[in-house]
Amino acid sequence: MPIVDPKGFDCMDLVPFQINPHYLDAHPEGHGGETREQRIEEFLAINPAVFVVGLREGTMLKYEDNSLILIGNRSARIFKKGTVPQELGAGDDFNFLLNCK
Repeated sequence: MPIVDPKGFDCMDLVPFQINPHYLDAHPEGHGGETREQRIEEFLAINPAVFVVGLREGTMLKYEDNSLILIGNRSARIFKKGTVPQELGAGDDFNFLLNCK
């Protein structure tokens, strides 16, 4: 996840937030780099207005009928500069992310 715009963060401009797929809470043994959360925090320091959704393995976001839902049996982690990361599950409201531009 680059922390500066590589001239392509907008991609297809389908959603007004960043998605961090394959999100892991753990810091794997022997891994000399930073954790996902540390990397996302670095990104948010440079991009403070952006929400980042950490999607864990086996989950996905589904947008249908102007509604955004999480599918899967694990929670997603929502990051925003200046706030504590928030855990949201399949039954929670994700629609606020659609209006975060």
